Amino acid sequence: MHDDRRLIESRLGRVLGERIVPAIYPESVPLRASMWVASDEPVPVAEGLAGPRTAIESGDRWGAPWGTSWLTVEGTVPEGWAGKTVEAIIDLGFDRNMTGFQCEGLVYRADGSPVKGLHPRNQWVRVAAPAVGGEDVVLHVEAASNPVIPFFSPTALGDKLTAGGEPQYRLGRMDLAVFDEDVWQLVMDLEVLGELMHEMPEDPARRYDIVRAIERALDAIDLQNVNSTAAAARDCLVDVLAKPATPSAHTISAVGHAHIDTAWLWPLRETVRKVARTTANMTALLAEEPEFIFTMSQAAQYDFLKQHRPEVYEKVKKAVSEGRFVPAGGMWVESDTNMPGSEAMARQFVYGKRFFLEEFGIENEEAWLPDTFGFAAGLPQIIKAAGSKWLLTQKISWSEINQFPHHTFLWEGIDGTRIFTHFPPVDTYNCSMQGREIAHAARNFKDKGRASMSLAPTGWGDGGGGTTREMVAKAARMKNLEGSPKVLWDKPADFFAKAEAEYSNPPVWVGELYLELHRATLTSQAKTKQGNRRSEHLLREAELWAATAAVRKDFAYPYDAFDHTWKTVLLHQFHDILPGSAIAWVYREAAQTYAAVAQELAEIIERAQWVLGGERVGPNLFNSTPHPWRSVPAGAAAQPEQSGSCSVIARAEGGFVLENGVLRVEVDARGLVISVFDLERRRETLPPDSAANLLQLHPDLPNSWDAWDVDLFYRNRVTDLTDVDFIVAGPDSTASAVVRVGRSFGSSKVEQILSLGAGEHGLDIDTSVDWHETEKFLKLAFPLDIHADRYASETQFGHMFRPTHTNTNWEYAKFEACNHRFVHFAEPGWGVALVNDSTYGHDVTRTVRADGGTTTTVRASLLRAPRFPDPETDHGAHTFRHSLIPGASLGDAVSAGYRINLAPFTPAVAKAVAPLFTIDNDAVVSSAVKLADDGSGDIVLRIYEAQGGRASALVTTGFDTSGFQVCDLLERPVGSDTSAVAEGAAVRLQLRPFQLVTLRFTRT
Repeated sequence: MHDDRRLIESRLGRVLGERIVPAIYPESVPLRASMWVASDEPVPVAEGLAGPRTAIESGDRWGAPWGTSWLTVEGTVPEGWAGKTVEAIIDLGFDRNMTGFQCEGLVYRADGSPVKGLHPRNQWVRVAAPAVGGEDVVLHVEAASNPVIPFFSPTALGDKLTAGGEPQYRLGRMDLAVFDEDVWQLVMDLEVLGELMHEMPEDPARRYDIVRAIERALDAIDLQNVNSTAAAARDCLVDVLAKPATPSAHTISAVGHAHIDTAWLWPLRETVRKVARTTANMTALLAEEPEFIFTMSQAAQYDFLKQHRPEVYEKVKKAVSEGRFVPAGGMWVESDTNMPGSEAMARQFVYGKRFFLEEFGIENEEAWLPDTFGFAAGLPQIIKAAGSKWLLTQKISWSEINQFPHHTFLWEGIDGTRIFTHFPPVDTYNCSMQGREIAHAARNFKDKGRASMSLAPTGWGDGGGGTTREMVAKAARMKNLEGSPKVLWDKPADFFAKAEAEYSNPPVWVGELYLELHRATLTSQAKTKQGNRRSEHLLREAELWAATAAVRKDFAYPYDAFDHTWKTVLLHQFHDILPGSAIAWVYREAAQTYAAVAQELAEIIERAQWVLGGERVGPNLFNSTPHPWRSVPAGAAAQPEQSGSCSVIARAEGGFVLENGVLRVEVDARGLVISVFDLERRRETLPPDSAANLLQLHPDLPNSWDAWDVDLFYRNRVTDLTDVDFIVAGPDSTASAVVRVGRSFGSSKVEQILSLGAGEHGLDIDTSVDWHETEKFLKLAFPLDIHADRYASETQFGHMFRPTHTNTNWEYAKFEACNHRFVHFAEPGWGVALVNDSTYGHDVTRTVRADGGTTTTVRASLLRAPRFPDPETDHGAHTFRHSLIPGASLGDAVSAGYRINLAPFTPAVAKAVAPLFTIDNDAVVSSAVKLADDGSGDIVLRIYEAQGGRASALVTTGFDTSGFQVCDLLERPVGSDTSAVAEGAAVRLQLRPFQLVTLRFTRT
């Protein structure tokens, strides 16, 4: 037999595209259109409906960047269409091949009730089925002219203040049209079979069966009258579509999905509308498709609907109650997980899960983070402590160098907690049910022979409108189809339960899930990262002192303020806000938001401290850290002790020597640190002939993803910033020895203050940069004379170890990594910590010197200057603080990290304040002291073992209590827990390494 398969395949492509698809709408009449343009920001629906209209036609330009236009379309159903299915087709000027990131619309009826969204692959609105001839049609569209942000090109479109007023779009087709169900179903049949055929091997008989069935169907079509012959063509495909899948076929749980970034190439206010448009679409689709299930994560996005689009939210709540619209993930937003601090990461789950419980009576057992840029090693126990047990992610399929070896596995965190994790082999969180995607999922699945199922998040995201009726139709055909994986609609929890039951002994991955891409997100948009870090620590202080004042002085604990502020901070930890990968508008607003948060929290702290301290004759030091500080206990206020003295003298060769009896620091004439000598242990910190506090400037133009990526070749060129404008000592102080250094480079200036405090064990370095560079990367380097094959890097509720070498490709790929407040390097008996107040990215390299010694260099990443998506990224003034601490143990690193982020506050109040809790082991650290969220007046203490070892500690309360309970993160009792037992009036803790425990105390 002659092989004419290619001939038939080519024939299918042309006939389908040129004749059959256009016949879906065989008859149409134009709609009349008129438009009103809102003057600035979006307006309420009633105002938009009432706005005066001006006539507009297809082909006319409309829509200034970030504008809102209210479009009205009107028409009358022709008498001859009676009994047919009629739809309005409204093309706002879409690019069909760009499923998000452009104009969008939400359709309303004349009474203001929402209908559905309009998107590039979803331009239709069902008008009637069956239609009544002569019926008038009036629809209103709230159309958003969000500009297309050109990828990797600097643009002023990223902020409405700079975007200009040029119209962005031309109206396309606006018609009433007859929808031919038979033709549409034929298109679905042919697309499914044609896509399946292309994915099959050349030889199996099944492929030939499909070819011949398609050939018969194409022969049955009258190309001049497709509509009258579509049913006959479908009959030719019945048998080939009816053949069932093999029993061993891979099973795909399709989850209706529309990944909507809470901000990215649009501001937060536009996300409110993206969510409304997509959820209106999905509730409408759910009403039409009984097997379809849709899921949406991010409690904050549900809250957006509740606050701003209640009419859409009511539809969502109804669908949730029916079990068809499924809240997923149990987090406030799909946050970054590398940079949020311990308590913030915990509160992501607290606020997310509580919202779903209160609004819907649903508790999630899965974390849902498909697009997050890697996962910190402390996350598994946080998931478990929140009452969850599963994790879904997708993004690690983007890794550049190493292919992750599993798709279903147990992920083990720093404390030993294991979370059942699935990484969908479909390799996208926007699956569209194309045959190549489905076939790829089955081929790609790495756990064959042990497991047989995977998950596919299905739908267009980011303004694409979610799952389409075409995707649902294709899934129906692949439910049980020979040659294809079996596809069924599923809830995330149902998929995880089945997958976990099937796979009794999955492989284990220990440590962070590092994304070998987007490493620069640890540095881009430094002010946002500083705002996040400062907000996290201000929240700790405010909760601590407000709780203390509530117990000691009946202070009115500001529950509502904390609720609002936490949600604000958590919102800005979204994985395209905190990482620095959004447009300029997002960061302009974030700066204003963080300033407001800081002011509100500072006021709460001040009020609580004045109530606690009494007379205004101090000052007292309020110690917000979890460790004693200058003799003041943790969580207490008292007069601090002053100890030691310090000096600064000139060096003969230029520069200065700083000394405080603990350290002697030499700063040369270039303002570089050439010696940090530990006087107590008689040990030099720096290698011979090296210099620390060295600012280094690299060119930085990654191959793509400007704000996201830094490519390793950036290291090929470096400029050491050694020229000085000035170096001076002082001002004189009995509390610290100070040297100031000024430099200029490019279009920027930097001033550093090097200070050695009396009795302190660390050299503090404050770096102020007026930054005006383009495509540059600024690092701060510290070479250390230390031989270590690994180092500790703080993460949530503990630390993890990373290698200092690159033996393997996995280690080589981690050339930029994340830390929180410290990194720590150690030889037996002696270590060095570098702590910081706001930086996250760093790199570590290792060389062997001619003298045989090892130089281990750590460099803190300070600033970048990418031009996309914000062309002015980080331009302006910045200040960073680091402290280099020789002789530091891991415990010293932990306490120093807290101190540099919780600077002492000394209001002029006289009375000492006793702590609410005393913990007798410094390895056991409190991450939060607060009142219980339920308003009961109970006091919550969250603690963790911070040094990576077993720890016994006695927790003594500074208030009367009738007992305590061990709780989860949502402050609910967890039943028996032997890690905490009563010991008289105190609590004895027996903790595993990095174990996290939440204690709830009832006051009497």
